[in-house]
Amino acid sequence: MDAQTDVITVEQAIEAFAAEVAYWREVRGLSKKALAAAMGYTPSYVSHMEAGRTKPSEDFARRADETMNAGKAIWKRWCEYEAAKARAHSPATPPTPRRAEQPYATGSALMVEHDAARLDYDGSMYRLTMRRLLRNTGEEPVTRYLIRISVDRYPGEPEQSNAHYREHPLAWDELELTASCRGEEMKWEAKHDRDAFKEVWLLFENDQGRFPLYPGESVWIEYAYSVSDHKWGRWFQRAVRLPTEHLEVQLVFPVMLDAMVWGTETSMTAEAAPLRTAPSRHDDGETSVFTWSTSAPALHARYRLEWKFRARPESEANQGELR
Repeated sequence: MDAQTDVITVEQAIEAFAAEVAYWREVRGLSKKALAAAMGYTPSYVSHMEAGRTKPSEDFARRADETMNAGKAIWKRWCEYEAAKARAHSPATPPTPRRAEQPYATGSALMVEHDAARLDYDGSMYRLTMRRLLRNTGEEPVTRYLIRISVDRYPGEPEQSNAHYREHPLAWDELELTASCRGEEMKWEAKHDRDAFKEVWLLFENDQGRFPLYPGESVWIEYAYSVSDHKWGRWFQRAVRLPTEHLEVQLVFPVMLDAMVWGTETSMTAEAAPLRTAPSRHDDGETSVFTWSTSAPALHARYRLEWKFRARPESEANQGELR
Protein backbone atom coordinates (compact mmCIF):
# COMPACT_ATOMS: atom_id res chain seq x y z
CA MET A 1 0.00 0.00 0.00
CA ASP A 2 1.16 3.54 -0.57
CA ALA A 3 1.54 6.16 2.14
CA GLN A 4 -0.62 4.30 4.64
CA THR A 5 -0.01 4.39 8.36
CA ASP A 6 -0.04 1.07 10.18
CA VAL A 7 0.16 2.07 13.83
CA ILE A 8 -1.40 -0.48 16.16
CA THR A 9 -2.07 -0.57 19.88
CA VAL A 10 -0.38 -2.87 22.38
CA GLU A 11 -3.57 -4.92 22.67
CA GLN A 12 -3.78 -5.32 18.89
CA ALA A 13 -0.12 -6.33 18.74
CA ILE A 14 -0.66 -9.00 21.40
CA GLU A 15 -3.64 -10.33 19.45
CA ALA A 16 -1.63 -10.44 16.23
CA PHE A 17 1.27 -12.23 17.96
CA ALA A 18 -1.08 -14.81 19.50
CA ALA A 19 -2.73 -15.46 16.14
CA GLU A 20 0.66 -15.89 14.44
CA VAL A 21 1.83 -18.45 17.00
CA ALA A 22 -1.44 -20.37 16.77
CA TYR A 23 -1.32 -20.31 12.98
CA TRP A 24 2.18 -21.80 12.78
CA ARG A 25 1.41 -24.40 15.44
CA GLU A 26 -1.54 -25.55 13.35
CA VAL A 27 0.54 -25.50 10.17
CA ARG A 28 3.18 -27.67 11.80
CA GLY A 29 0.58 -30.06 13.19
CA LEU A 30 1.71 -29.57 16.79
CA SER A 31 -0.45 -29.80 19.87
CA LYS A 32 0.11 -27.16 22.53
CA LYS A 33 1.72 -29.82 24.69
CA ALA A 34 4.12 -30.87 21.91
CA LEU A 35 5.07 -27.27 21.11
CA ALA A 36 5.64 -26.51 24.78
CA ALA A 37 7.92 -29.53 25.16
CA ALA A 38 9.93 -28.60 22.07
CA MET A 39 10.38 -25.03 23.31
CA GLY A 40 11.00 -25.77 26.98
CA TYR A 41 7.78 -24.12 28.19
CA THR A 42 4.71 -25.49 29.94
CA PRO A 43 1.53 -26.28 27.98
CA SER A 44 -0.43 -23.80 30.09
CA TYR A 45 2.02 -21.04 29.16
CA VAL A 46 1.55 -21.76 25.44
CA SER A 47 -2.22 -21.83 25.95
CA HIS A 48 -2.20 -18.46 27.72
CA MET A 49 0.05 -17.02 25.00
CA GLU A 50 -2.30 -18.11 22.19
CA ALA A 51 -5.28 -16.73 24.09
CA GLY A 52 -3.58 -13.35 24.45
CA ARG A 53 -3.52 -13.57 28.25
CA THR A 54 0.30 -13.55 28.45
CA LYS A 55 2.46 -10.77 27.07
CA PRO A 56 4.94 -11.90 24.39
CA SER A 57 8.56 -12.26 25.47
CA GLU A 58 11.70 -12.10 23.35
CA ASP A 59 12.75 -15.61 24.39
CA PHE A 60 9.37 -17.12 23.56
CA ALA A 61 9.26 -15.36 20.18
CA ARG A 62 12.75 -16.56 19.21
CA ARG A 63 12.14 -20.13 20.30
CA ALA A 64 8.72 -20.32 18.67
CA ASP A 65 10.01 -18.99 15.36
CA GLU A 66 12.99 -21.36 15.34
CA THR A 67 11.06 -24.41 16.56
CA MET A 68 8.32 -24.02 13.97
CA ASN A 69 10.57 -22.73 11.17
CA ALA A 70 8.24 -19.77 10.69
CA GLY A 71 10.58 -17.75 8.49
CA LYS A 72 10.76 -14.86 11.02
CA ALA A 73 6.98 -14.34 10.84
CA ILE A 74 6.58 -14.83 14.60
CA TRP A 75 9.67 -12.75 15.35
CA LYS A 76 8.26 -9.91 13.24
CA ARG A 77 5.06 -9.94 15.34
CA TRP A 78 7.11 -9.65 18.52
CA CYS A 79 8.99 -6.67 17.05
CA GLU A 80 5.64 -5.01 16.27
CA TYR A 81 4.58 -5.63 19.87
CA GLU A 82 7.78 -4.02 21.19
CA ALA A 83 7.24 -1.02 18.91
CA ALA A 84 3.67 -0.66 20.18
CA LYS A 85 4.89 -0.77 23.79
CA ALA A 86 7.48 1.92 23.08
CA ARG A 87 4.83 4.20 21.58
CA ALA A 88 2.52 3.61 24.54
CA HIS A 89 5.28 4.57 27.00
CA SER A 90 5.95 7.81 25.11
CA PRO A 91 2.48 9.32 24.59
CA ALA A 92 3.90 12.78 24.01
CA THR A 93 5.70 11.57 20.92
CA PRO A 94 3.37 11.22 17.94
CA PRO A 95 3.56 7.81 16.21
CA THR A 96 5.66 7.72 13.08
CA PRO A 97 3.70 6.61 10.02
CA ARG A 98 5.24 3.64 8.26
CA ARG A 99 4.49 1.87 5.02
CA ALA A 100 2.22 -1.11 5.58
CA GLU A 101 3.96 -4.33 4.58
CA GLN A 102 1.13 -6.81 5.04
CA PRO A 103 -2.63 -6.41 4.62
CA TYR A 104 -3.62 -8.06 7.90
CA ALA A 105 -6.94 -7.26 9.47
CA THR A 106 -5.56 -4.81 12.04
CA GLY A 107 -5.26 -1.41 10.44
CA SER A 108 -5.85 -2.81 6.99
CA ALA A 109 -7.71 -1.11 4.18
CA LEU A 110 -8.50 -4.38 2.43
CA MET A 111 -11.32 -6.85 2.84
CA VAL A 112 -12.15 -10.03 0.94
CA GLU A 113 -15.63 -10.30 -0.55
CA HIS A 114 -15.01 -13.81 -1.87
CA ASP A 115 -12.11 -16.21 -1.34
CA ALA A 116 -12.01 -19.32 -3.53
CA ALA A 117 -9.24 -21.94 -3.48
CA ARG A 118 -9.07 -24.87 -5.92
CA LEU A 119 -6.49 -27.59 -5.41
CA ASP A 120 -5.98 -29.99 -8.34
CA TYR A 121 -3.98 -33.20 -7.97
CA ASP A 122 -2.98 -35.38 -10.92
CA GLY A 123 -1.38 -38.22 -8.98
CA SER A 124 2.05 -36.64 -8.51
CA MET A 125 1.69 -32.84 -8.68
CA TYR A 126 -0.55 -30.35 -6.87
CA ARG A 127 -1.64 -27.10 -8.51
CA LEU A 128 -3.29 -24.52 -6.28
CA THR A 129 -5.37 -21.76 -7.87
CA MET A 130 -6.48 -18.92 -5.60
CA ARG A 131 -9.13 -16.38 -6.63
CA ARG A 132 -9.91 -13.44 -4.34
CA LEU A 133 -12.34 -10.58 -4.77
CA LEU A 134 -10.64 -7.75 -2.89
CA ARG A 135 -12.26 -4.47 -1.87
CA ASN A 136 -10.30 -1.37 -0.88
CA THR A 137 -12.10 0.17 2.08
CA GLY A 138 -9.33 2.64 2.85
CA GLU A 139 -8.36 6.06 1.62
CA GLU A 140 -5.21 5.21 -0.36
CA PRO A 141 -4.65 3.11 -3.52
CA VAL A 142 -3.44 -0.44 -2.94
CA THR A 143 -0.48 -1.30 -5.16
CA ARG A 144 0.58 -4.73 -3.90
CA TYR A 145 -0.74 -7.80 -2.08
CA LEU A 146 1.22 -10.27 0.05
CA ILE A 147 0.81 -14.04 -0.25
CA ARG A 148 2.46 -16.91 1.62
CA ILE A 149 3.60 -20.34 0.53
CA SER A 150 4.64 -22.71 3.30
CA VAL A 151 5.11 -26.47 3.32
CA ASP A 152 5.62 -29.09 5.99
CA ARG A 153 6.04 -32.75 5.13
CA TYR A 154 6.19 -34.00 8.71
CA PRO A 155 3.72 -32.11 10.94
CA GLY A 156 4.54 -32.64 14.60
CA GLU A 157 8.18 -33.37 13.77
CA PRO A 158 9.74 -29.98 13.00
CA GLU A 159 13.34 -31.22 13.10
CA GLN A 160 12.58 -33.91 10.52
CA SER A 161 10.73 -31.41 8.33
CA ASN A 162 13.56 -28.88 8.54
CA ALA A 163 16.09 -31.54 7.57
CA HIS A 164 13.92 -32.65 4.66
CA TYR A 165 13.64 -29.14 3.23
CA ARG A 166 17.29 -28.39 3.71
CA GLU A 167 17.91 -31.32 1.38
CA HIS A 168 14.87 -30.67 -0.85
CA PRO A 169 14.08 -26.92 -0.69
CA LEU A 170 11.21 -25.31 -2.54
CA ALA A 171 12.51 -23.75 -5.75
CA TRP A 172 10.95 -20.82 -7.58
CA ASP A 173 11.18 -22.64 -10.91
CA GLU A 174 9.14 -25.60 -9.68
CA LEU A 175 6.43 -23.33 -8.23
CA GLU A 176 5.67 -21.84 -11.67
CA LEU A 177 3.94 -18.94 -9.92
CA THR A 178 1.54 -16.90 -12.06
CA ALA A 179 -0.75 -14.01 -11.09
CA SER A 180 -3.30 -11.81 -12.87
CA CYS A 181 -5.76 -8.97 -12.23
CA ARG A 182 -8.37 -7.58 -14.63
CA GLY A 183 -6.97 -9.84 -17.29
CA GLU A 184 -3.53 -8.28 -16.83
CA GLU A 185 -0.47 -10.22 -15.76
CA MET A 186 0.80 -9.13 -12.33
CA LYS A 187 4.49 -8.83 -11.62
CA TRP A 188 5.70 -10.32 -8.35
CA GLU A 189 8.64 -9.83 -6.00
CA ALA A 190 10.02 -12.25 -3.42
CA LYS A 191 9.87 -10.87 0.13
CA HIS A 192 11.11 -13.95 2.01
CA ASP A 193 12.83 -16.91 0.36
CA ARG A 194 13.53 -19.87 2.63
CA ASP A 195 13.67 -23.62 2.15
CA ALA A 196 10.04 -24.29 3.10
CA PHE A 197 8.58 -20.80 3.34
CA LYS A 198 8.06 -18.07 0.76
CA GLU A 199 6.41 -14.66 0.98
CA VAL A 200 5.66 -12.90 -2.27
CA TRP A 201 4.39 -9.43 -3.15
CA LEU A 202 1.92 -9.51 -6.03
CA LEU A 203 2.17 -6.11 -7.72
CA PHE A 204 -0.71 -4.31 -9.37
CA GLU A 205 1.48 -3.56 -12.37
CA ASN A 206 3.32 -5.09 -15.32
CA ASP A 207 5.58 -3.90 -18.16
CA GLN A 208 2.61 -2.23 -19.88
CA GLY A 209 1.52 -0.12 -16.91
CA ARG A 210 -0.02 0.07 -13.45
CA PHE A 211 -3.55 -0.72 -12.31
CA PRO A 212 -3.86 0.10 -8.58
CA LEU A 213 -6.90 -0.88 -6.55
CA TYR A 214 -8.39 2.51 -5.73
CA PRO A 215 -10.53 3.36 -2.67
CA GLY A 216 -14.05 2.00 -3.00
CA GLU A 217 -13.15 -0.39 -5.83
CA SER A 218 -13.37 -4.19 -5.89
CA VAL A 219 -11.32 -6.44 -8.14
CA TRP A 220 -10.63 -10.13 -8.68
CA ILE A 221 -7.05 -11.30 -8.46
CA GLU A 222 -5.93 -14.83 -9.29
CA TYR A 223 -2.67 -16.59 -8.60
CA ALA A 224 -1.51 -20.18 -8.93
CA TYR A 225 1.51 -22.34 -8.19
CA SER A 226 2.55 -25.99 -8.25
CA VAL A 227 4.30 -28.30 -5.78
CA SER A 228 5.03 -32.01 -6.09
CA ASP A 229 3.52 -34.44 -3.59
CA HIS A 230 7.08 -35.11 -2.41
CA LYS A 231 6.82 -31.72 -0.67
CA TRP A 232 3.06 -31.21 -0.30
CA GLY A 233 1.17 -33.75 1.74
CA ARG A 234 -2.44 -34.60 2.33
CA TRP A 235 -3.76 -31.54 4.05
CA PHE A 236 -4.55 -27.93 3.16
CA GLN A 237 -5.18 -25.09 5.59
CA ARG A 238 -6.80 -21.70 5.15
CA ALA A 239 -6.23 -18.91 7.67
CA VAL A 240 -8.54 -15.88 7.80
CA ARG A 241 -6.24 -12.84 7.99
CA LEU A 242 -8.56 -10.19 6.52
CA PRO A 243 -12.27 -9.53 7.05
CA THR A 244 -13.86 -12.08 4.72
CA GLU A 245 -17.45 -12.42 3.56
CA HIS A 246 -17.28 -15.86 1.94
CA LEU A 247 -14.64 -18.59 1.83
CA GLU A 248 -14.69 -21.66 -0.40
CA VAL A 249 -12.32 -24.58 -0.98
CA GLN A 250 -12.41 -27.20 -3.74
CA LEU A 251 -10.25 -30.32 -3.80
CA VAL A 252 -10.06 -32.16 -7.13
CA PHE A 253 -8.61 -35.69 -7.17
CA PRO A 254 -8.53 -38.56 -9.69
CA VAL A 255 -11.54 -40.83 -9.13
CA MET A 256 -9.32 -43.90 -9.25
CA LEU A 257 -7.61 -42.82 -6.00
CA ASP A 258 -10.93 -43.15 -4.09
CA ALA A 259 -10.33 -40.08 -1.91
CA MET A 260 -11.93 -39.46 1.49
CA VAL A 261 -11.98 -35.87 2.84
CA TRP A 262 -12.64 -34.42 6.30
CA GLY A 263 -11.69 -31.26 8.15
CA THR A 264 -11.38 -29.23 11.34
CA GLU A 265 -11.72 -25.60 12.34
CA THR A 266 -9.86 -23.66 15.02
CA SER A 267 -10.22 -20.14 16.41
CA MET A 268 -8.26 -17.94 18.80
CA THR A 269 -10.40 -19.17 21.70
CA ALA A 270 -11.22 -22.77 20.75
CA GLU A 271 -9.32 -25.96 20.09
CA ALA A 272 -9.69 -27.81 16.79
CA ALA A 273 -13.18 -29.19 16.22
CA PRO A 274 -14.80 -30.93 13.23
CA LEU A 275 -16.07 -28.64 10.48
CA ARG A 276 -19.67 -27.67 11.14
CA THR A 277 -20.65 -28.81 7.65
CA ALA A 278 -19.13 -31.71 5.75
CA PRO A 279 -17.44 -31.23 2.36
CA SER A 280 -19.76 -32.24 -0.47
CA ARG A 281 -18.63 -34.54 -3.27
CA HIS A 282 -19.53 -35.00 -6.91
CA ASP A 283 -17.73 -37.00 -9.57
CA ASP A 284 -17.04 -35.29 -12.87
CA GLY A 285 -15.79 -37.83 -15.35
CA GLU A 286 -12.40 -39.02 -14.15
CA THR A 287 -12.19 -36.61 -11.19
CA SER A 288 -13.82 -36.34 -7.79
CA VAL A 289 -14.58 -32.77 -6.68
CA PHE A 290 -14.95 -32.04 -2.96
CA THR A 291 -16.38 -28.61 -2.05
CA TRP A 292 -16.61 -26.88 1.31
CA SER A 293 -17.56 -23.28 2.10
CA THR A 294 -18.49 -20.92 4.91
CA SER A 295 -19.82 -17.37 5.19
CA ALA A 296 -18.49 -14.58 7.41
CA PRO A 297 -15.65 -16.61 8.99
CA ALA A 298 -14.16 -15.16 12.15
CA LEU A 299 -10.87 -13.30 11.96
CA HIS A 300 -7.90 -15.56 12.72
CA ALA A 301 -10.03 -18.67 12.25
CA ARG A 302 -8.24 -21.58 10.57
CA TYR A 303 -9.88 -24.27 8.47
CA ARG A 304 -7.96 -27.45 7.76
CA LEU A 305 -8.99 -30.06 5.19
CA GLU A 306 -7.33 -33.46 5.20
CA TRP A 307 -7.65 -36.46 2.94
CA LYS A 308 -6.47 -39.96 2.26
CA PHE A 309 -6.49 -42.03 -0.89
CA ARG A 310 -8.00 -45.41 -0.11
CA ALA A 311 -6.68 -46.84 -3.38
CA ARG A 312 -3.09 -45.89 -2.52
CA PRO A 313 -1.07 -47.40 0.34
CA GLU A 314 -0.76 -45.13 3.36
CA SER A 315 3.00 -45.64 3.25
CA GLU A 316 3.02 -43.32 0.25
CA ALA A 317 1.38 -40.48 2.19
CA ASN A 318 3.26 -37.22 2.65
CA GLN A 319 2.47 -34.48 5.11
CA GLY A 320 2.39 -30.81 4.15
CA GLU A 321 0.56 -27.53 3.82
CA LEU A 322 0.41 -24.55 1.54
CA ARG A 323 -1.66 -21.43 1.55
